[in-house]
Amino acid sequence: MGQLYRQTPGELVLDEDKKYVLKLRDLPSDEKPREKLVKYGSQALSVAELVAIVLNVGTKKEEVLTMARRLSKEYGENIVISQKDPKKIQEILGIPLGKACQLVACFELGRRFFKHPEGRKPVTIRTASQVYEYLKDMRDLPKEHLRGLYLDNHYRLVHDEVISIGSLTSNIVHPREVFRPALEYSASAVILAHNHPSGIAKASDADVAITEQIVNAGKIMGISVLDHVIIAKSKFGSVPANYS
Repeated sequence: MGQLYRQTPGELVLDEDKKYVLKLRDLPSDEKPREKLVKYGSQALSVAELVAIVLNVGTKKEEVLTMARRLSKEYGENIVISQKDPKKIQEILGIPLGKACQLVACFELGRRFFKHPEGRKPVTIRTASQVYEYLKDMRDLPKEHLRGLYLDNHYRLVHDEVISIGSLTSNIVHPREVFRPALEYSASAVILAHNHPSGIAKASDADVAITEQIVNAGKIMGISVLDHVIIAKSKFGSVPANYS
């Protein structure tokens, strides 16, 4: 399990593969998302197919199923599901604002209706291995994503947010972006995590520098930064920093 955490008071990357990809119009009638939903039920559809139904139509540059597959493949399913700011989705996913609003509204409805299903056990995170298990969806992402896992004082997950996309530098990661959700959700601690598409779980100099900056800011604000976990394809590591 590893050492338990202790709280202290206080640009798009496109697929260069030129192979032809089947578009919505190429599919047999009963394999198109809406027809498939009616015939087989929602459980038979992939996340990309469900997103295509929500988006309904594509744009002049990108038809709807191609767009939905790109969002799922390049940015990860949890990003689309958890993001609440349509302008941020528009920016990081490269889609029109109207379609970003459709996605936010759809998943917000899901959160409101199923936020506390009866009998569902809350997620508790106390070790780096639990972080890795929870964030396994990040292992194959083609670009670095920085995630924040926000915990209450019993180490229960109260919020999960994508903080930034792109290589970690002080230019794109600022402490205010890390701690804004902590204040919004009354979290007492945060665990940072980001993936290394290279598959190497060793921290870079930039990883260390930004982590130290955020840890120091957390000490001032009274919010514990418990760890900064690096997610690789088959292993994980932690960014060296003074978390105590």
